[in-house]
Amino acid sequence: MWKRDEAVKPPVAPSTPAVQSHGGPAPAPQPETRHQTGRDVVNIGKSVVIKGELNGSEDLTIEGQVEGKIELKDHVLTIGPNGKIKAQVFAKALIVLGEVNGNVNATEKVEIRDGGSVDGDIISPRVAIAEGAHFRGSVDMQRKPGQQGQAAQQRPGGQAGAPQQHPTPQVAQPAAR
Repeated sequence: MWKRDEAVKPPVAPSTPAVQSHGGPAPAPQPETRHQTGRDVVNIGKSVVIKGELNGSEDLTIEGQVEGKIELKDHVLTIGPNGKIKAQVFAKALIVLGEVNGNVNATEKVEIRDGGSVDGDIISPRVAIAEGAHFRGSVDMQRKPGQQGQAAQQRPGGQAGAPQQHPTPQVAQPAAR
């Protein structure tokens, strides 16, 4: 869709010839763009205001204002220092330098950096809040069932055989004394 390369930006109206001529790393199918997420980053400038749903298959940096819902489930969303978000956010990772008002659901991590602000609930396996950041809400750090989460889910539900080696020595040492 949007490319950082300046050769693609000027001929926006007749986009099909420009995409075919740029076909070096990626011929143009959207599934291949997902494999290049480290290189493809879209910026929304600080004068841009978006109201509604924002979906994408690229990493995104927002410096403007967004109201509604943001879905970048397999990509990184960065809220720049001038960004003001009033939305539900679904992303792989969220980095906050500006303001977010709304609930956040990230499959990998949420970082609230110095000067960043989040007012809302966070669901993510990893959360980092820097000194000087603002956060008001709740944090749910449940792990994915596919990764080490099976052991974490078995501990509360299972009793004797489900826990791994860590709880057994802790119980055995106090009982021996």
